[in-house]
Amino acid sequence: MTDDELAELIKSTLTGVAPDIEGEEFDPDETFREQFEIDSMDFLNFVIALHKATGVEIPEADYPQLQTLSGAIAYMKSHGKGD
Repeated sequence: MTDDELAELIKSTLTGVAPDIEGEEFDPDETFREQFEIDSMDFLNFVIALHKATGVEIPEADYPQLQTLSGAIAYMKSHGKGD
């Protein structure tokens, strides 16, 4: 997947969990919590949905790496989902 494809997958996964953010602009380096005021349960559901969408195992210790769009893209690439 390209970075753009990964970004779209991550955005659609997050909006699937928090549909009220659909259509919002994503700042790639600001945390999802700060941008969209998602709570910890939404974030956990996002991680679970991202795992289901990609098949990438995401241990709890790695959750902080997924708090931004750029971090989530980098994480997915480092786990075999990038070009």
